[in-house]
Amino acid sequence: MWRAVLEPLAFFLSPFLAYGLYLGLRRRYPLAADHWSRGALSTLGLIGLVIAAVGMLLLGVFAERHSGGYVPAHIENGKLVPGRMQ
Repeated sequence: MWRAVLEPLAFFLSPFLAYGLYLGLRRRYPLAADHWSRGALSTLGLIGLVIAAVGMLLLGVFAERHSGGYVPAHIENGKLVPGRMQ
């Protein structure tokens, strides 16, 4: 469940992190409020949304697919066998 939340969040926050690194490499204090104007934040937000949407689309398209069915957890010979894909 956490993967479904953290992957898009990481995609969305990547432009903000890149901008902060850019400011740090330019020897400017990245936490100063004047570097994070409304224009910069809205641009980074839009870029983050686009990256998150494209990233999730690409992850959905290129994700590993299983051709078999799911075998639920069950008990065999008195031991619990975890569920798995066949």
